[in-house]
Amino acid sequence: MRTTGIQSHFGAKTLVLLSVFMASVFLSNNAAAQDPQYSQFYAAPLALNPALTGADQEGRAGINYRSQWPAIEQANFVTFAAFIDVYLAEKQSGVGFLITRDREGFAGLTNTNLQLSYAYQLPVTERFTFRAGVNAGYAFRDLSFAALTFGNQYDPGTGTFNQTIPGEPDLLAGQNMFGFFDLGFGGMIYDQSMWFGASVNHVNTPVQSFFGDNNVRLPMRYSFHGGYKFHLDNQPYFNQYNRVMERSIAPTFQYKSQGEFDQLDIGMYFIFEPMLFGVWYRGLPIKSLDGQSNNESLIMMVGLSGFRNMTIGYSFDYTISGLGIGSGGAHELSIHYDFPVRNKNLPPLNVRRLPCPRI
Repeated sequence: MRTTGIQSHFGAKTLVLLSVFMASVFLSNNAAAQDPQYSQFYAAPLALNPALTGADQEGRAGINYRSQWPAIEQANFVTFAAFIDVYLAEKQSGVGFLITRDREGFAGLTNTNLQLSYAYQLPVTERFTFRAGVNAGYAFRDLSFAALTFGNQYDPGTGTFNQTIPGEPDLLAGQNMFGFFDLGFGGMIYDQSMWFGASVNHVNTPVQSFFGDNNVRLPMRYSFHGGYKFHLDNQPYFNQYNRVMERSIAPTFQYKSQGEFDQLDIGMYFIFEPMLFGVWYRGLPIKSLDGQSNNESLIMMVGLSGFRNMTIGYSFDYTISGLGIGSGGAHELSIHYDFPVRNKNLPPLNVRRLPCPRI
């Protein structure tokens, strides 16, 4: 087994146990898989809530990249996503497409999800707008059984691996790849300063077992998210392209729950375009997990916007859980590009545009 840069912190035996644990989680019929999470959750709008499809009132394309716990080879989670969406003003509708590929751990458990999303925008009053959305797609799960190691292949005293000892035949008999249909819904209400949304994914709780066990299903994922934007200057500031540069502070939150796990992200955006800053706390200290305090990470973000219709954000998760910063934390990068699709005779963008941040 290849060691990692934090072996001196965890020790060889701990790494062996972690390897066995990860393999058992991936293959167990009782495992409850979890979706990838984003620290810049508004930079992944179609993954957060299908009601955000076309919410920019323009065309939008973006990519997201996240590497979590990179210093632990056996537990490194790498996520890549790309999306595109447009707003069809005449139909008061947004349509979009999202592809997500998530690789988990040393065994290479790979999840690929292709989704189409649709949202309908309905002005409720002169002030408030409501959006309802749906996403539907197909997901694939793939696992490299050849990369797995099992507890019976290790010497319990020294942790030495013996590859001549066969693994678990029942587990190795599973299929390497399977797919399933996936469905989700969401809604959001907002005005020019506040927003609140809710979404639920995997409403059909698809089977996630490599062995065809109908009792092993992907649990529904719930998300509640919102915020408020305080504008700091009534006098608009324009850049050299005659574009209004925003000056605001926006407290935001997201509570998410899936299966037995739940988590809260809460923090603040500081928007002084072209510079963007953010800081969040992730955890749920009022709830413990197996006797341990549910504190996960502190998140810091920096970004740049307004350059050739692009917005770029980078964030780092400083791990404060028992795993520690020796895990490498998490690195996340997002890039968005806006392109016009509107009829110039329609009302300006800010009339019904969502005020939530883009990263």
